[in-house]
Amino acid sequence: MARRATIKDVARASGLSTATIDRALNGRANVREETLRNIAEAARDVGYHARGLLDYRIDANVPELRLGVLLLKERQPFFQAFRDKIERAVASRSDIRGRVTIRFAQSQSPAEFAELIGGLGEESQAVAAMAVNHQSLDKVVSELRSRDVPVFSLLNDFAQGIRRSYIGLNNLKVGRQAAWMLTRIAPPGRFAIFVGGNRWHGHDLREVGFRAFMREHGSGFETLETLVNLETRQVTYEATLSLLERYPDLRGIYVAGGGMEGAIAALRQVRPPGKVSLVVNEITPDSRAALLDGYVQMAIVTPLDELCQRMIDLAIRAASDPMSTSVEQHFLEPRIILPEIL
Repeated sequence: MARRATIKDVARASGLSTATIDRALNGRANVREETLRNIAEAARDVGYHARGLLDYRIDANVPELRLGVLLLKERQPFFQAFRDKIERAVASRSDIRGRVTIRFAQSQSPAEFAELIGGLGEESQAVAAMAVNHQSLDKVVSELRSRDVPVFSLLNDFAQGIRRSYIGLNNLKVGRQAAWMLTRIAPPGRFAIFVGGNRWHGHDLREVGFRAFMREHGSGFETLETLVNLETRQVTYEATLSLLERYPDLRGIYVAGGGMEGAIAALRQVRPPGKVSLVVNEITPDSRAALLDGYVQMAIVTPLDELCQRMIDLAIRAASDPMSTSVEQHFLEPRIILPEIL
């Protein structure tokens, strides 16, 4: 019959004294978390029977963070990747006992966003959300703030002046970057721009940046009236086909939000690669394939890994200082993806 592991075996495996092991087990004195983790690992290696107690003591020393996150379009590849990165980021943290609840909005209805954010606030210490701008969301964010539940806006800055922090790209600069690229690679002619809708503040800023750059540096180019695609593939597809038919001198398209798959499909159907330059946001299977095939010339990509870690850092800080009234913006540097990079 195998000999049962003892404290001496744990001490030998960890390189610590039996007295330190005893203190860690019985909690008679403070033992550093790093030391506790070393002892717990040694206990697991030698099969010490009280290793569960050590794991409990480690957990008891680490603060809990319950984070609620609201995203869009559960079946869309970008948001599937976003969900996976959030879950991995929370699981990788050793400084918290992280618990994350992720929900998805099924529409662009302000009422649905408000209901989902309010529900997440009931079970979370902090909420991070992608949502539209609307007064009903201002109300629910204000109510959560009064209960010391901070709300962070992701990618689209809603509830400005009420939410705790915005985390995402500088959308004004993103629009300028798109215009810069199109004016460098396209011959003189017309450009089109798609936005998701007038409740997406981030898209408004991208449009403003795009048009500002064109006024300053777009001699020989005309930007057509902005098209609303409701973030959908089908609307973008149909509108792009109509643009190509009505404007033979259409030289470039910028899709400032979702729905880029529709523009890619329309170009593949009626134009050779590169005849109309296309700039999009984010890398998905569709945009990656279009970059490689010459239908997309540039993708402006959110660094999701960095965003997730920044979100967790800010939520931890907010949990430790719930009375803070600071309202902040945290801009991330986008990745510029060109065909030659893939």
